[in-house]
Amino acid sequence: MTTDRSASPKPTPAALGYALPAEWEKHEATWLAWPHNETDWPGKLDTIRWVYGEMVRKIAPGERVRLLVNRRADADLARRYLARAGAEVGRVEFVVHPTNRGWTRDSGPLFVRRGRGRRAETAIVQFHFNAWAKYDDWQKDRRVPETAARLLGKPLFRAEHAGRPFVLEGGGIDVNGRGTLLTTEECYLDPKVQVRNPGLGRREIEETLAQFLGVTNVFWLVAGPVGDDTHGHVDDICRFVNPRTVVLIQEKNRRDINYRPLAENWERIQDLRLEDGSKPEVIPLPMPSPLFFDGERLPASYANFYIANDAVIVPTFNDPQDRFALGILGDLFTDRPVVGIHAVDLVLGFGSLHCLTQQQPAGA
Repeated sequence: MTTDRSASPKPTPAALGYALPAEWEKHEATWLAWPHNETDWPGKLDTIRWVYGEMVRKIAPGERVRLLVNRRADADLARRYLARAGAEVGRVEFVVHPTNRGWTRDSGPLFVRRGRGRRAETAIVQFHFNAWAKYDDWQKDRRVPETAARLLGKPLFRAEHAGRPFVLEGGGIDVNGRGTLLTTEECYLDPKVQVRNPGLGRREIEETLAQFLGVTNVFWLVAGPVGDDTHGHVDDICRFVNPRTVVLIQEKNRRDINYRPLAENWERIQDLRLEDGSKPEVIPLPMPSPLFFDGERLPASYANFYIANDAVIVPTFNDPQDRFALGILGDLFTDRPVVGIHAVDLVLGFGSLHCLTQQQPAGA
């Protein structure tokens, strides 16, 4: 007698009570990947390693850092850089797993959680990273969630829709931990450019997000700033800072190429309602002056901050707007210090602090 496997599908994370917590909730660890790909930061790789030292110096006092390295020798190299930067190396766990790049927000383990306090349990969802549907070298990065699940002894859910792998990056979404998720049409609904899930529309994507991330309310912004290699990741545009407040980047210079698409986001967000039907508070976050490398506009944005247990680290760009952005975020995050980290060199790789990090929420 044969068994109809389709009649008994595997339960999804949401069906088992898991959901994606907000970034400001307590972490067990932050995941990073030691930089090694010269093409990401042409001529700047050594400088980027010092930026990592500063990141770990700010993150490690409040939580463990799990750092992916290609081989043991790279762990020794990273340890020397981190120690000289004054980071707490004893709070860094080196995980040997070869990677193609270091953008852990997108390729790393995405943790969901069920329960609270001593009953909290975490699991990992694998969203089948494919290098933003743009590059050919992603095979090592795609396996990072599997390595994390084995290392930590966590359940691993492989995201899919109608039996096909479902592609999503952590930088393409932001949540308030209460059921609402932000994303963009440019990133996941464009039918021609960097198409992650061919043939899937808004309804199918929202259904899959609900099943694997436990969200109940998806809000679509329009597009991101020019120069974003990911084609519209929301973590360069709009971020929750608490369950009822978002910051949204704003370009005031009408002659800037970013003015129109970012203004469309401001028009769209007037319609945003939270999971309970209420309207959130929306706080404007300035844009720095344009940054270029070799004639190409870079996606410099203060929205690419990372919320660690003991600090909020914010990219800065040697720009007069730095202090305004830090002041706005400082007023919003009153439970932990807001600190700037120089990111002019970092953004040459078309990403910044949030793109490099992935939080592991605290479990039992």
